[in-house]
Amino acid sequence: MNRVQRDELLPLGEYELIRERFRARIIHDKKARRFSPSSELSLIFENHETVLFQIQEMLRTERITKEESIQHEIETYNELIPPPQELSATLFVEIADKELRDARLVALAGVDHTFALEIAGKKFPARNETRGLLSDRTTAVHYLKFPLGTDGVAAFLQAAKSVGANGADGNSGVSFLVEHPALSVRAPLPSSLLRALVEDLAA
Repeated sequence: MNRVQRDELLPLGEYELIRERFRARIIHDKKARRFSPSSELSLIFENHETVLFQIQEMLRTERITKEESIQHEIETYNELIPPPQELSATLFVEIADKELRDARLVALAGVDHTFALEIAGKKFPARNETRGLLSDRTTAVHYLKFPLGTDGVAAFLQAAKSVGANGADGNSGVSFLVEHPALSVRAPLPSSLLRALVEDLAA
């Protein structure tokens, strides 16, 4: 998947002119890319467009105009774009109550390296690229990559093709896993997400 290039970014004034249309399109696209495998977790699978939007929004919010700073944002956010034969997701631990959230982040210590995708019965562990992970608690945001390799991509595409034929969200053959003493999750990916991720793997 192609990384965001400098010449794709609009100056702040030009971005303001198209922002509402661009934002509406990204919000619409993210609905298909967002997945809540449990009441506490949600994921957004990232691609070129989601990252481009995040960079433009950061430049707008922080009023960044210096070329060195713009390049820094590009390099930082481009890390979310997956390399070939991988998928990329930002995972959020979403618990509204602060005290409960803090307690759960402690209880979930060590969960950082238990995320995986299961495709046709084979597990593909996530590579957690979150910086500053601690041993006594987890963090509320994780940056995950799922290396699939040639066989995993082929199995994923076959699973998505099967879902396209029968339209059954709950029988896709692709599930998101968490295997931790304080949280066990096995949640099938919906067909709309599978279709979006097929496009990612082809990009």
